[in-house]
Amino acid sequence: MRRVRQGATSRGSAERALTSVAAGATYAGDTHGGHERETGDQTGTKDGDSTQAPRLWHVTLSVSGARTPLQEIRRGLEQLAHDHPFLLTSRYAHDHAEIRYWEEARDLHDAAAVALRLWGEHRQTAKLPPWEIVGLEVIDRDTYHQRIAEGYGPLPATPVGVHPF
Repeated sequence: MRRVRQGATSRGSAERALTSVAAGATYAGDTHGGHERETGDQTGTKDGDSTQAPRLWHVTLSVSGARTPLQEIRRGLEQLAHDHPFLLTSRYAHDHAEIRYWEEARDLHDAAAVALRLWGEHRQTAKLPPWEIVGLEVIDRDTYHQRIAEGYGPLPATPVGVHPF
């Protein structure tokens, strides 16, 4: 059986259409603090096809570019946090920044696609520097919690907010 994301086009296409997903009842039974495994169970539709339930992905986006005054970077990242309410934490320096947040998506491809658009789509409204994306890590919730439990990987996103490196 071939799995295709709803709205996805063929690999030869120049553009991919993505659809947004809502949590719905998927996370309603989450009583263990988010430590049990999200299975990505298939759910049927009235047409008989199946779609994958949304999952949570931890995203770390790294950007870099020309030296910029710290006050401008901080203001822009604070505006981004206001525009993108799921932003957990941002760290910044004169020439680079790191943004960490949780994304809800059907699969890694969709979560990564949204992450890769985040900086560019908010650059004008948040008045972010014209930096380029230089790194992206997208991991599922289980992997994130496993790394934390084993004492490696990204540190928990505390304190939440915008902070200098």
